[in-house]
Amino acid sequence: MKASQFFISTLKEAPADAEVVSHQLMMRAGLIKKLGAGIYNYMPMGLRVIRKVEAIVREEMNRAGAVEMTMPVIQPAELWQETGRFDKMGPELLRIKDRHGRDFVVQPTSEEVITDVMRQDIKSYKQLPKNLYQIQTKFRDERRPRFGLMRGREFIMKDAYSFDRDQEAAKASYQVMAAAYRRIFDRFGLTYRAVAADSGAIGGDLSEEFQVIAATGEDAIVYCPGSDYAANMEKAEALAPQGTRKAASQAMTKTATPGKATCAEVAELLAIPLETTVKSLVLATDTLDETGKAVKTQVWLLLLRGDHDMNEVKVGKVPGLADFRFATLPEIEEHFGCKPGYLGPLNLQKPVKLVVDREVAALADWVCGANEADFHITGVNWGRDLPEPELVADLRNVVAGDASPDGKGALAIERGIEVGHVFYLGTKYSRAMNATFLGENGKPQFMEMGCYGIGITRLPAAAIEQNHDAKGIIWPDSIAPFTVVLCPISPDRFPDVKAAADKLYGELLAAGVDVILDDRNERPGAMFADWELIGVPHRVTIGDRALKEGQLEYQHRRDAESSKVEAAAALDFLKGKLGLPTSS
Repeated sequence: MKASQFFISTLKEAPADAEVVSHQLMMRAGLIKKLGAGIYNYMPMGLRVIRKVEAIVREEMNRAGAVEMTMPVIQPAELWQETGRFDKMGPELLRIKDRHGRDFVVQPTSEEVITDVMRQDIKSYKQLPKNLYQIQTKFRDERRPRFGLMRGREFIMKDAYSFDRDQEAAKASYQVMAAAYRRIFDRFGLTYRAVAADSGAIGGDLSEEFQVIAATGEDAIVYCPGSDYAANMEKAEALAPQGTRKAASQAMTKTATPGKATCAEVAELLAIPLETTVKSLVLATDTLDETGKAVKTQVWLLLLRGDHDMNEVKVGKVPGLADFRFATLPEIEEHFGCKPGYLGPLNLQKPVKLVVDREVAALADWVCGANEADFHITGVNWGRDLPEPELVADLRNVVAGDASPDGKGALAIERGIEVGHVFYLGTKYSRAMNATFLGENGKPQFMEMGCYGIGITRLPAAAIEQNHDAKGIIWPDSIAPFTVVLCPISPDRFPDVKAAADKLYGELLAAGVDVILDDRNERPGAMFADWELIGVPHRVTIGDRALKEGQLEYQHRRDAESSKVEAAAALDFLKGKLGLPTSS
């Protein structure tokens, strides 16, 4: 490719609505152009990156035995109604009608469609296992699309779906995909972690997220530097404190705390450690009748240490709290006789169900609200002032320094961007859609499923968040829009420069190198600035003065300065840099 034939459109400044680095640099480098909120044109430079991501994914999926197909972007609502997702999914699911008034959806994912395909064709256990995948456009009507391709409404995703005869076979298929994902992300050349993830309502431990490490990542990744343990914040377990609880040493005392409604404020006023305070979180669960109307409400009180945060996923796994909501102010006042800020488990107006975090169950002489405005109670102890808690659970987010669940050290936390997820589905969709096959015993059985996604268009954004500097993007070789750029200086004035550039360009093309020749006759400063912004990893500069000495200049995008290379050996030099066979 020659630059004069290509479409290069760089900007000196990013648009005002570009918040994160990847969004700013993708806009400035001319990789994407905004069409609407969360909707972007993939410009030629950006599309080359996307196609390279797709190629790596496709090669490894095929290698793992998956078979590619394509499912429609527009899907009949009937299939989604079979699983209940047409009504259950929120406004993120874009629902449309055709000219006949029939309902359709714009697919955010394709579990229903692929299950429909398989229930039509799979009749016997002898036809299993199967794994089908697509690389296709998706749409989620995000309320607040932001961060460019990191959280757009339209995006490209690779989604794969495995079908097996039983759980054991499904778990084997899952492991094949998990291994394929590791090969895929290794080839991208990015620093990533595969972390254990929560499986939601389906349960089980077979769920992993693939997170690209980046300081700007939205997700917190918990890991142990001394072992292979890694999990997302939802999944990471906070172990129960070791040892026995200390004996009570303080009298329980009602203490004035005027205007101090948070644990931090109370700790500062009383000059006590924040970890000796206890926060009260009030939840509610509703029993519904056939029409969906609440006919009975149960109020719950959760106790956590003042320096800890509630983990909603963990709370949702407490028996009885699967469909919890936060209690309303009238419900709180009815049960506690007080507004939030001074709540606690003592002196209740009405009974509540108590759930205590493991850390709080191990506390002695702790501080909580008195259920009276401007007052707290100090010196509270289990067994003396309150019955020993019946329901103790892990309710909190872990923090750095907590013990690793595998017993191999302390936990650390870093930020990541989720770009892939492998997930064992079980029979959730096959049961809902009656997708069965005849087993060896001649009886119908539901297919066991798994799903496996990679954010194709999100991944370049994640790569930029991890690889950039003040000048622009720094692409890994495997997904760079071009691997090598040749920059001749004033080729219109120096025929030897043009000839040398054309010769090296032809040789690189013949060697299968993805090279672009900048033949635009730009000033050196402007030309270099463009390619540093775009992030092509290898740059060769051909100038008249160096060429007369038989030399060219080479600079990797991460190098502070260029280095001299013998012009006659430039091809082999570049092949060596790119890991290609050389003539020597």
